[in-house]
Amino acid sequence: MPRVSREQTRSNRRKVVEVAATRLREHGLEGVGVVDIMRSAGLTHGGFYGQFASKEALLDEAFVCALEQDRQHGLQALLTGRLSRRQARSAGRTCPLAALASDIARKDPNSSIRVKFTESVRHLLELAGGRTADGDEADRQRAIETVTVLIGSIVLARAVNDVRLQNELLDAAYSKGSR
Repeated sequence: MPRVSREQTRSNRRKVVEVAATRLREHGLEGVGVVDIMRSAGLTHGGFYGQFASKEALLDEAFVCALEQDRQHGLQALLTGRLSRRQARSAGRTCPLAALASDIARKDPNSSIRVKFTESVRHLLELAGGRTADGDEADRQRAIETVTVLIGSIVLARAVNDVRLQNELLDAAYSKGSR
């Protein structure tokens, strides 16, 4: 059996993590299987443990990958991107905070993924609060309100089966976020 180069190993790992990031958004923490991820990445299940210590290690890395994909833009881009109707309907492209909040809330408070989730909420609050110069308590409260409306609207919009209601939820949140 031919050996895989280090470059190919890195490429394979990156592909597995990216596939897992999409699957996390689509199916949640418990709906993601190693066999499915590896198959979707075009690799065999046997190569998984050569690259990852455990499924949890992959999920932690995939969650970080999903967050980094989401963080590549400023607040306005986050607002418009997260609230696009297309993204709200495409579970694999939606905000990982909205997609995984319920699952992560069931994890141990000190779990690695829950710590990363908390750090990400703090980061988003900083972005939302960064729109004003003085940074007082009122600014923080506005940032918290904005973030909770944005994330909550995505969670609700993904759960309802009424497209009109989904659009109303997203439009109202975008209106709140862009003030």
